[in-house]
Amino acid sequence: MRIFGAVLAVCIMVLPMAAMAQGAQVAFGGLKHDSSLPVEIAADQLKIDQNTGLATFTGNVLIGQGTLRLGAGSVVVEYTTQGGDVQNMRASGGVTFSNGAEAAEAQSAVYAPGSGQMVLSGEVVLTQGNNALAGERLVINLSDGTGTMEGRVRTIFQTGNN
Repeated sequence: MRIFGAVLAVCIMVLPMAAMAQGAQVAFGGLKHDSSLPVEIAADQLKIDQNTGLATFTGNVLIGQGTLRLGAGSVVVEYTTQGGDVQNMRASGGVTFSNGAEAAEAQSAVYAPGSGQMVLSGEVVLTQGNNALAGERLVINLSDGTGTMEGRVRTIFQTGNN
């Protein structure tokens, strides 16, 4: 999937249909999500520190919440020491994120389940069907399906004539 992202990023930079901007508002209809659903995590290893409220998952980490999927090399989960509620998840190491037909890749991501906000950072590439969007930072509000791509934004919109 990382190779696909690199190829897509190169295509985004060289294709003549690419539009350039400093920031872009994006509709994420397919990324609208119910953050109250249970979160499931699978990984090769787990280290828990109950004193700090941190759980560190490493190796082939896959997180699922409803139809939302996030994969990474490692994820640090911060939880409340009383009650065990998840405050946020910080993913790094080849982050992939998907929900239905929409998918994104980035170097890192922070997800706050309580607010439904996901922030992807570092060489972000988002695909929505045949369309692609790239930038340095993508902030998604999963509660209402909206988002903002920041940094040098590059995009390709398919016109349907292909």
